[in-house]
Amino acid sequence: MHLWSTLDPVVGAALVMLLALMAYAVLAGADFGGGIWDLLATGPRQEQHRQAIARAMGPVWEANHVWLIFVIVILFTVFPTGYRALGIAFFGLFHLVLIGIVLRGAAFAFRAAASGESRQWRLWSPVFGASSAVTPFLLGLAAAAVSGGGIRVLPGGTVQVDPILTWYSPVSILMGLLTTAMCAYLAAVFLTVETRGEVQEDFRRRALWSGAVMGLLAAALLPLLPAAMPHLWEHLTRPAPAPILLGGAALALLSAAAIYTRRYLLGRAAAVAQVVVLLSGWAVGQWPYLIYPDITFHGAAAAGPSIRFLLQTLPFGLLVLLPSLWLLFRVFKAEVR
Repeated sequence: MHLWSTLDPVVGAALVMLLALMAYAVLAGADFGGGIWDLLATGPRQEQHRQAIARAMGPVWEANHVWLIFVIVILFTVFPTGYRALGIAFFGLFHLVLIGIVLRGAAFAFRAAASGESRQWRLWSPVFGASSAVTPFLLGLAAAAVSGGGIRVLPGGTVQVDPILTWYSPVSILMGLLTTAMCAYLAAVFLTVETRGEVQEDFRRRALWSGAVMGLLAAALLPLLPAAMPHLWEHLTRPAPAPILLGGAALALLSAAAIYTRRYLLGRAAAVAQVVVLLSGWAVGQWPYLIYPDITFHGAAAAGPSIRFLLQTLPFGLLVLLPSLWLLFRVFKAEVR
């Protein structure tokens, strides 16, 4: 408690936002990935695959978006300058993400009420899968945009966006694809724990293939970072962040090896840790910028006691939220027997 009270409030708020982003990436990312595998379901067991995905997602998929709301609330409460700039720069992208999330949820609900061969099911099933694939791709573009220098905030507050650097550069596209592949990998790994028999073997193969795609995308992305994101690359190549990079690579290998040897619980834990380490590395490279190169976290922070008030009241809110989420997952996500 003493450490929390002596922590720089801006740093504390940024850490809280990062933790919420990690929770969203893992939990909602797996749900997005479930929609991707639903879209790509083929073969004689495709209906069983879709049923397994629906059973896994059904009880919890709406609850996972609480973390995205958490990030947005902290952003406009604690870092209003950054929220304003991102709202202008990402006006179109945020609307597309919102449309994707709404369409995905509506399609999942409407499809659940229809039979497998009805016209309504055939209408909503591809909408559910396509929106699940497009939305994480757009979120990956957003992550690339805040690190790539394509968003400039001039002294008067005018926001300029270079679409070539922000949306159409090879780095942005690769980060969007990497985010999508990460979601697919998380979903496949999670589904190896929640299924049995031949369906489990199918998702095991999908996890291995999507993990390989993640590795290829990461290998293609790394050589482009020094020129496209020099600030990020300079911070990541210093001696201090080296354990993060090595830990991420080790966790990727551990997760793949565990899935290959059918140690699915270990594979799931390593996959979650891999995503956490990946986001930690991005945060270390991004610091101290909220939007590189013009807005830092301290420069965007709200004046007055609002940040300390948020940090002081946050534990009371988490006392309600975390047990509620634990109970939800405990009831509906117990291990398949």
